[in-house]
Amino acid sequence: MNQQQIAEILAKPYAQQLLNGPEPARFAYDGLDGDPRVIPIGFWVEGEQILVATVPKSAKVAALRKNPKVALTIDTGAFPPKVLLIRGTASVELVQGVPEGYLTAGHKVMTDEQYPDWAAGVQSLYDEMAVITITPTWAKLLDFETTIPKAVEDLIKEKSAG
Repeated sequence: MNQQQIAEILAKPYAQQLLNGPEPARFAYDGLDGDPRVIPIGFWVEGEQILVATVPKSAKVAALRKNPKVALTIDTGAFPPKVLLIRGTASVELVQGVPEGYLTAGHKVMTDEQYPDWAAGVQSLYDEMAVITITPTWAKLLDFETTIPKAVEDLIKEKSAG
């Protein structure tokens, strides 16, 4: 899949809703022991990259430095589901303090009343953070209105023909 195709998928209205909404991403990577991990995580978007921030000494930082291949899923719990699937490559950079994007990502999931205390706590806790930047190499949007999983599409065609 080329960057233009990825950009077209990420620009679709449902993809934009998922990328800018309050739902966490499900972030998948291989741990240092080789076993897969999936964690829910807050994120923000810069251009066509997805970013997350974490503790520099976290297990995922060490694992991503060894194997940068990752996958993300962002979805809604409503019916019909809206699902954005992304595969990509992660890079890790240490930054001083708390990135503004991290604060923005946190604000997406809390009330305006909760945010100031949370932000103050985060800023007092972190002297530095590891920012993980995910560059998509593949993307797919399943909105179950205009797009569905290929296996379901194939089954519908098979049943219609028979």
